[in-house]
Amino acid sequence: MTIRRCNRRTVLGYGAAGLAAALLPGEALALTDAQARALIQRAVDDVNVAISSGKTGPALYAMFERIFQKYADVNVIARSALGVAARQASPAQMAAFTQAFQGYLSRKYGKRFREFIGARFTIEGARPIKTFYEVKTTAILKGQAPFEVLWQVSDRSGADKFFNLIVEGVNMLASERTEIGAMLDRRRGNIDLLIQDLKTAG
Repeated sequence: MTIRRCNRRTVLGYGAAGLAAALLPGEALALTDAQARALIQRAVDDVNVAISSGKTGPALYAMFERIFQKYADVNVIARSALGVAARQASPAQMAAFTQAFQGYLSRKYGKRFREFIGARFTIEGARPIKTFYEVKTTAILKGQAPFEVLWQVSDRSGADKFFNLIVEGVNMLASERTEIGAMLDRRRGNIDLLIQDLKTAG
């Protein structure tokens, strides 16, 4: 796998951006197969509109941020990315981190999404896994072999949202958690400093 191809597949985690957020065991599975599939189809359609819009820079990143807000369980993803430090963060810090993290991911992956112009995703199916659904899609890019992208979807937050992406076995939420953890370590565990830096990173 080349570095360029790794980057392209990493981009799919955002979407934008993806990770092992554990849902509470024993919760009722109200979400249905059809609802999970429909959510991912809408998300993919909106991503395609963004990357074909001709917009660049902040205007494009703003489009991705709106898509992320609309389809991703932002609170779950942000808390998982912050890891153990989330337990120590105040409600105000957690809210500020979530907002900064959302913008950071939109800029980080938005810079690379132009490579997906003309790409298409086909939904292969969905299956229940404990308290969430996993929707299997195939990504087809010009000049590359198709590859698998798994979207993990839950209604735990009160609405149908995806909380993770797994691209050919690479767990994107876990990857972001490692990266955010390293950033926090470099700032000696200072969450406020991490939040400030995330506002301009990506």
